[in-house]
Order: sequence, then structure tokens, then C-alpha cells
Amino acid sequence: MASTSLQVAGLASNFDWKAFTDQIMELERAPAARLEAEQTKNNTQNSLLSTLGSRLAALNDAADALTSSLFGKRTATSGTSGSTWGAAAAADTATGSYRIAVSQLATSATLTGTSDRGSRLATTSDVSGLTLANLPISQAVTAGTFTVNGQQVTVALTDSLETVFDAIDTATGGDVTAQYDPTEDKITLTSTNGNVVLGAANDSSNFLRALKLGNNGSAAVSSSAKLGVLKTSAALASANLATAVTAVDGSGNGSFSINGTSISYNVNSDSLTAVMKRINDSAAGVSAVYDAVNDRVQLVNKSTGDLGIAVSESSGGLLGALGLTSGATLGRGDNALFTLNGGDTLSSASNSLDVSAHGITGLVVDVKTATTETITVASDASAMRTKVDAFIAKFNDVQQFIDTNTRVSADSKGKVTAAALSGNREIQDWSRSLRTMAFASVSGLSGTISRLNDLGIDFKSGTNELEVSDESALTDALETSPADVGEFFSKASTGFAAKFGTYLDNVVAQNDDQKERLTKANTSLDDQIAAIDRRLTQQRSLLESAFIAMENAQSKIKQQQTALDGMISQLSR
Repeated sequence: MASTSLQVAGLASNFDWKAFTDQIMELERAPAARLEAEQTKNNTQNSLLSTLGSRLAALNDAADALTSSLFGKRTATSGTSGSTWGAAAAADTATGSYRIAVSQLATSATLTGTSDRGSRLATTSDVSGLTLANLPISQAVTAGTFTVNGQQVTVALTDSLETVFDAIDTATGGDVTAQYDPTEDKITLTSTNGNVVLGAANDSSNFLRALKLGNNGSAAVSSSAKLGVLKTSAALASANLATAVTAVDGSGNGSFSINGTSISYNVNSDSLTAVMKRINDSAAGVSAVYDAVNDRVQLVNKSTGDLGIAVSESSGGLLGALGLTSGATLGRGDNALFTLNGGDTLSSASNSLDVSAHGITGLVVDVKTATTETITVASDASAMRTKVDAFIAKFNDVQQFIDTNTRVSADSKGKVTAAALSGNREIQDWSRSLRTMAFASVSGLSGTISRLNDLGIDFKSGTNELEVSDESALTDALETSPADVGEFFSKASTGFAAKFGTYLDNVVAQNDDQKERLTKANTSLDDQIAAIDRRLTQQRSLLESAFIAMENAQSKIKQQQTALDGMISQLSR
């Protein structure tokens, strides 16, 4: 118990031996503290080297971007304000102005089936069995009211057509009668007392419009066209086809061919809409559309030009029922006609005029109107300038970073401050070498550009940074001598970008080596610090044991002294 209590420093001796031990350990740990300071310095340098490595890599990328393909880039623009034409020029397209006069645009061929493919509403004039909701007409009837000779007629979708005729007769007091003509497939309204006047501003039903009835200033008004049309969403067997489809097997399967592509269908499960989508999605190269006004189907070539549309099927097939075989009309497509720079008339199946049409390699002009426009193909100086400016910016980033982190400066009182990398001569050599390379001349070139200075690029006065000192020189070179600029930057092996890239690859590798050496050095320092700390732990343990023993001895002596003092006191009484 006494031993445990005497671990409190100075309890017996009045000496704070724990504080004394801490001071001794702190002095003994000075070498480890110096090693930790060295580690901190290494970490700082390693972090800076990582940043420098990123900037060197960015500079390398900027140098790589200065390739020959960049300086072969072209722009293609129309001289017509608000032009709808599109123009594009591939790399190395011959520069110049091209006057294109289009006299005719390319159009697509159309195969138009015969009209009135739908069956008539009824075979007799009796339409009492025809409900408005189910009429096979091009526009569905809506419930509500319509007006005949100033009198409102109310209709519901459950009404038969005959019911509506009776309602017209009743509303007009017998003045206007309605009748269906099965031969013409039309409805006629007849007045016995003057002209028939249809419609009012407050009509809520479209009955008159759906049945194609409109004013004509006479006593008799008939539907403007046949009423019965195809039901495009119904199965083909019940699509109101005027001509039945018979070229099918026992399950209702049939097929036809468009431009050699076979299209299959089933009259019991496929609608006209589904078959047209199958055509559109196929390799036939046509689009199928239904014209509800004329009740007919058209096939339109997806490609423009004077091209045909070939259809075939067995007699009694769907195409025949749609009027796309016998009686169909082929409207031939047109080729685009144009002249180039006032030359002979040229022809193109497409409105996208390329080398096959005009003979200019790399130029594509999408003409949208039959007019004349001038297309100018020029070097893409803007893209070139962007890459040159990017290289200058990345070069300056590297130079600024190296200058800032290797600088040694003194204030007005003579106090010297050294940056973290001030002692790194290798990095300073990189900076000098990059500056030397930036202004080295490239030999063996055939053009007028052999160094950056020829492009109006120089060092900022008093700095290690580049700038465009002569804007006109750079602009002129990029616009009028892009091939020479391209050769300077990207000549194989010896061009500016190639030499720069090779050197930067080596510098990046050297930078990585420095980082690796610092990392290994810190690992070694970790081991040394750990060894010192283990030794100090042992020393602390020995010191604390010695001091505790001292406290125990002093405690015993005090106890003995106290006992002696007590005995003497007893004897003296």
C-alpha cells in the first residue's frame, strides 16, 4: 500500500520527480523531434512535387494538342445572313469560296394508292342500324348540338344515323329532310322552302363537319366526298376495306414485298396502323402513311432522288385492297440540280451535296432552299488559337510554380526566407531547360515558321512567362499559313511539340523519382523515430522505478524517526 501511494511524486521526498522525468525524456527525445521535423519538410516537398507533377502533365497534354490535325481544321460558313443551309468541312479541305446555285431540290418518290379504299356506310338507304359512335368515317362524331336552318338538333353517340335524320326533320318542321345515298356514299340535306343553311357559332357537336356537310348556297347540300373510310386501328378483317383480302392462309396470314423486303401480316390480329409501322421499321426504305381525307395509303421513299418503289404480292393481297398495285400512281422523285462557281449543271440524288456531287473533297453542304449561296471554307484559326493559348497558360503555370517554390528572398532587415524547394537544383534546371526549349529553333522545316518568335510569342519582360506580344503576327500565321504553323509544332520527332513532349516525359519521370525517394526517406525516419521512442520508454520505466524506491526508503526513515521521537518523549516524562 505504501509503495502504491509513493508513486505520487514527492509524497515522501517533497521532490516532483515525475516532472523531472518528463524534462529528462524531452531532452532525450530531441533527436526524434529533429527527425519528425525532417519528415514534415519531406511531406511538404512531396506535396509540392505532386502539384508540380500535375502541372507538368497538363503542359505535356497542351503540347500534345498542337498536332498537325489541329492546323488542318476547317470552318465552312455561308455568306447569306440567316441561311438555313448547313455546311461542314473536314480537315485539310481546300480553302476558298464556293458559289452554289440550286435550281431544284431533291425530293422523294411517292407511290400513291387509289382513293376511297373504305367500304360505303351501308348498301341501302336504310341507316337505322348505323350508330354514330361506330360510323366508319374519317372523323369521330361528338355528342352535342348542331344547327340546320336556325334550328338546333341534339345528338347522342347512341343515336342511329336514321334517328338524326328524323331529328333534323322534326327540328325544321319538315322543311329539311336528310337521306343517305348508298351509290355515292353521301348524305344529302334538302329544303322544300329555300336554301339550306348549316351551322351556328354555338354548335357543340361536330356532326356536320364529320359527315362532310357544308353550305353551298342552294336548297340541297351533299357530303363533299365519300363517307366510308378505313378503320386504321381495327383488325384488317374488320377494317371496313371495300375489297376483301383473300390471299391468306387458313389462319389469316399473308405477306407482300416492297423493294424486295418481305412484310408479313395477319388479317385477324394486325391493324393497318400496325402493318404501316412494320413497313416503316423494315429495310424497305419507305414510309407508309394513311391519307384520311382521300382514304388512301401512300408509300414515300426515305431517300430523295429519282428512285422507284417496287411492290409485289399474290392476287387478292393487302396491297391490292389498299390500291397500291393496279391503279396506283408513282410520283417520281427529283434529283437536286445546281451549279458550282457558275459551271455546268450538276445533279445529286440527295440535298446533302458531298464530293460525289461537287468534287470538293471534305466539303458537305446541306441545301434547304432553291437559291444561291456562297460557302467559304477557311482555316479554323479560332480552334488553333485556343490550343496555342492553352499551351502558353500551362507553360506559365509551371514556371510560376517553380519560381514561387524555389525562391530565396530577404526583407528590408536582411532576414532571408527560403521556399520549400529552394535547395532543389534539379527543379530549377527543369525551369531553365523549358525556357531554352521554348525559344529553340526547329530545323529542317520547309515553311516560314521555325520558332515561337515567328508567331509573335515572346517572354514577358522581366519574367519567365510567355505571352503573345504580336497579335497580328499570330493571327496572320494561323489564318494564312496554317500548314507552316502545323509543320513547326508537329513535325515528326523534331517538331516543337514532339521535342517538348519527349523532354516533359523525362521530367515527369524524374519528378516521380524524387517523390519516391522522399517517401522512402520518411519510411526510414519512421523506423528511427520508433526505435528512439522504444528506448525512451525503457529509460522512463527505469527512472520511475528508481524514484519510487527512493520514496519508499525515505518513507521508512520518517516512520522510524517518528517512532524514536515517541519513545524519547515517553522516557522524558
